[in-house]
Amino acid sequence: MPDATAIPIDHASRTQRVALIALLLGALGIAFAPIFVRLSDVGPVATGFWRMALATPVLALWMVGESRQPTGRASRRPSSLADYGRLSLAGLCFAGDLAVWHTSIRYTSVANATLLANFAPLFVAPAAWFLFKERITGRFVLGMLLALGGAVVLMGQSFQLSADHLFGDALGLLTAVFYAGYILSVGHLRAEFSTATIMTWSGVITAAVLLPLGLYDGEAMLPATAAGWLVLAGLALFSHAGGQSLIAYALAHLPASFSSVSLLLQPAAAAILAWVLLNEPLGTLQAVGAAVILMGILMARRGSR
Repeated sequence: MPDATAIPIDHASRTQRVALIALLLGALGIAFAPIFVRLSDVGPVATGFWRMALATPVLALWMVGESRQPTGRASRRPSSLADYGRLSLAGLCFAGDLAVWHTSIRYTSVANATLLANFAPLFVAPAAWFLFKERITGRFVLGMLLALGGAVVLMGQSFQLSADHLFGDALGLLTAVFYAGYILSVGHLRAEFSTATIMTWSGVITAAVLLPLGLYDGEAMLPATAAGWLVLAGLALFSHAGGQSLIAYALAHLPASFSSVSLLLQPAAAAILAWVLLNEPLGTLQAVGAAVILMGILMARRGSR
């Protein structure tokens, strides 16, 4: 007679494997975001607004389709001001992530802003331990530091420390704090709400914040060509509705601390994509950095519980 615990353990293991695949595919999906942003012919904050505005109707249709199905334990519908407030917090964190990162680029180099924005694991891991009692092992910490070290090597040739860039560098680090808040918020919300619900309501809030910011900055808000709209549609549907939703799904089944480390796959993939699609050079150090990131993610996975 088979062990009674074998089925649930096997099911949990299979669910975690699926979630890990979704997380890595989501990281690859958002790795295309810098490519779309580079090709966009509207301002950076306006690009962020259209990313949300074009993705949200698709996500809302998904949410409405879900609402016609029987409500499960892990996907109840928001029903109180507190529920909507917590969903809004995720949207505010993501709006802060996009707006502050785009602003940091004005005051420091793109390399500095990108590298510092990817330091989110440094904030997610202690917060997840303190707030949600996630277990943080020594092997996980070593994997996280190795992956972060790989990111430094990946961006190291372009990274520059300068007193003139301190304000922009501080904004880049603040971007990591906002993204850490987003990951923690979504990870906590996924215990109660579906991916579609979280992505839809947080997207509405993010768009509502970014629109006035873009108008206030006097940015070009409307693409001038059909190609410009296609770029924004690709960013919205592929990187956000696709990539970011896969990440949100995975956060229901994987620790937020490990998930944040795995998302360091994004800069490695982005560098390779820029090399393939934009003919940006990919040097030996960048290739080594990408390999080190993958090693760090693997070690963090083995050390996470």
